[in-house]
Amino acid sequence: MVEAIISGLMLGLLLAISVGPIMFAILKQSLNNGHKGGYAFIAGVSASDIGLVLICNVLSSLFQKAVDNKVAIGITGSIFLIVLGIYTLFFKKVEITQTEITVPKQFRKRELLSIFFSGIIMNLLNPGVFIFWLAATAKINAEAAEQLHPLRYSFTVFFICLAFVLATDIAKVLLAGKIRTKLTPHNIHNINKVSGAILIGFGLFLIWGLVFR
Repeated sequence: MVEAIISGLMLGLLLAISVGPIMFAILKQSLNNGHKGGYAFIAGVSASDIGLVLICNVLSSLFQKAVDNKVAIGITGSIFLIVLGIYTLFFKKVEITQTEITVPKQFRKRELLSIFFSGIIMNLLNPGVFIFWLAATAKINAEAAEQLHPLRYSFTVFFICLAFVLATDIAKVLLAGKIRTKLTPHNIHNINKVSGAILIGFGLFLIWGLVFR
């Protein structure tokens, strides 16, 4: 299971260091509505991630039955990761506007549920997240097919990945003020470059493992 744990941590790291609308939304909710608002938002994001994983697994299973070629499916998923990495490395731009961070206000408990659902909706409407999970699911299922206990392998990878992302999101809520001051355009550009390079390297490594294993 060491391989599954490492794979889960790698995927979780890729999502955690990605700078996009979810990152700024977490900071905004935390600064405007306090820790409770931030926790409600990341709970929604985490719930939507679990839903996307389930949906992508269903789609991947249907695709596997139609094609019955696990190596091709894994390579396709890896190519998606490489394409996403190229976009992140060379083309992705995130701009910071003054309207994204506002003056903190008193948090209202009745808004907790609406903040939770806003986290779900925002994450679901992010096409990059869906593409990431679709690609990751394809490659994980292809790897799991080569394992003695494929279901245990897949569950471990997804669990470690989702738990790691949730833990880093909680850290973002707790450190919202300090993180916000560090998100300068230069730092965001550098983070995107690192994230894109990791995605490309990870995709190439997966293809190499699927072809030459």
